[in-house]
Amino acid sequence: MLDLAAAGAAPARHIVVRALRPDDVAPVETLIRSVENFSPAERDCAVELVVLAAGPPPGADDYKVLVAEAPAGGPPVGYACFGPTPMTRSTWDLYWIAVSPTVRGSGCGRTLHAEVERAVRAAGGRRLRVETSSKQDYDATYRFYERAGYRLAGRVERFYADDDDLLILICELRG
Repeated sequence: MLDLAAAGAAPARHIVVRALRPDDVAPVETLIRSVENFSPAERDCAVELVVLAAGPPPGADDYKVLVAEAPAGGPPVGYACFGPTPMTRSTWDLYWIAVSPTVRGSGCGRTLHAEVERAVRAAGGRRLRVETSSKQDYDATYRFYERAGYRLAGRVERFYADDDDLLILICELRG
C-alpha cells in the first residue's frame, strides 16, 4: 500500500504537492480538459482514472493521484496519476502528468515528478514506465521525460495511428 498522506511540500519554491481528495475531481477535470495536446479520448481516460483514484478500492488501490497547488490551498495547477504495474514486483506506470498552461516552465511538472518518484520508492518501486506518442505535439513531453532520466526502451510503429508510434520510456529510480 502506498502512503500518499506523507506527500508534503515539494522542492519548488511555491508549489505544494499533496494526495488527491474527493473534492479535487472537478477542478482536476477542468485542468485535464485545458491540456491542448490531449485528444478527447485521452481527456476522458485521464478523468476516469482520477475518478477511480478518488473513490473506494479497487480503483483507489490501482491508481494514485498527486495534486500540485500554487499557492498552497489554491486550485490544482498540476496533477500526476500513477500506479503499480500489474504482475511486476517493482515497476510502476506513470499514466499522466500534466500542468496548467498558466504554470508551464515554473517547475511544477518537475516537482510533481519528483514526488511521484519519492512515493514509488517509498512503496518499494525501482522503476517507472511511461508510454507516450511520437507525434510532434508530444515533443516537449518527450524532452521532459529525457531530462527526468528516462530512456527509450521500445517503439511500436503505427500503434496509435499510421503516423503515430508508441514510445515506451523507462526510468530506473535511485536511492
